[in-house]
Amino acid sequence: MAKRLIVKLGEDILRKKCREVTEFDDRLASLLDDMKETMTDADGVGLAGPQVGVLKRVAVISPNGKKFYEFVNPTIVRSSGSQICREGCLSVPGINGDVERPKCIEVKAQDRHGKPFVLKAEGFLANICCHEFDHLDGILFIDKMIRKEK
Repeated sequence: MAKRLIVKLGEDILRKKCREVTEFDDRLASLLDDMKETMTDADGVGLAGPQVGVLKRVAVISPNGKKFYEFVNPTIVRSSGSQICREGCLSVPGINGDVERPKCIEVKAQDRHGKPFVLKAEGFLANICCHEFDHLDGILFIDKMIRKEK
């Protein structure tokens, strides 16, 4: 595993749409491992491919620093409810604000081996998933921010 550089606001890659992952190999496994190490080292709860300079539809999430989720080619297939969440981003240092997100979501994705799975998430986990999956389409939380922290 290796810690990677986190791309910051202003870099073009953060605004690009990621490509679907089609090869489930050692390179993908290394990328996911590196992303987990990078996120943990930066005290983050989520990290998406573009944030480490990779335009692949991958994200890693750990809401509590203990349990880790890996998503390859994630798609939100269902959402319900609404919640206002205070957000920040490792790629947008120094800015925090409120974003409205679904309270509950259902995600279809693949694991690092290409095996499909479904995850139902609510609350904080749903919030993190929505934030990270937005990165895969070049969307940042500041694009959806309804109130900036003062």
